[in-house]
Amino acid sequence: QVQLVESGGGLVQAGDSLRLSCAASGRSFRGSAMAWFRQAPGKEREFVGVTAWSGGNTIYADSVKGRFTISRDNAKNTVYLQMNSLKPEDTAVYYCAGSDYISGNYYSTTFYQYWGQGTQVTVSS
Repeated sequence: QVQLVESGGGLVQAGDSLRLSCAASGRSFRGSAMAWFRQAPGKEREFVGVTAWSGGNTIYADSVKGRFTISRDNAKNTVYLQMNSLKPEDTAVYYCAGSDYISGNYYSTTFYQYWGQGTQVTVSS
């Protein structure tokens, strides 16, 4: 059974940092694209960033570029999202996702077959 489990969320103040982790089990995601999405109340799930294969290509949404960094440790089958300079508008449930597709629309939720349960990030002003 394939599982993605996020952790590291919490309540922080604007300007603080958080690091989210996504631990995979049940199979290796070494050759897979791994992404982070987020969903705020009343809004659609939105793309945050993706790292392809062995960390070669990493793409970010404009809203987080320069503040968020995705990294992966293939030996631990874990992906990280380092979030710096957090803003109240970053408040959302954050999800990690994995895909077996080699190419396609990385920005779309439909590209990903595997999802975690989400972790809440709340940024107070």
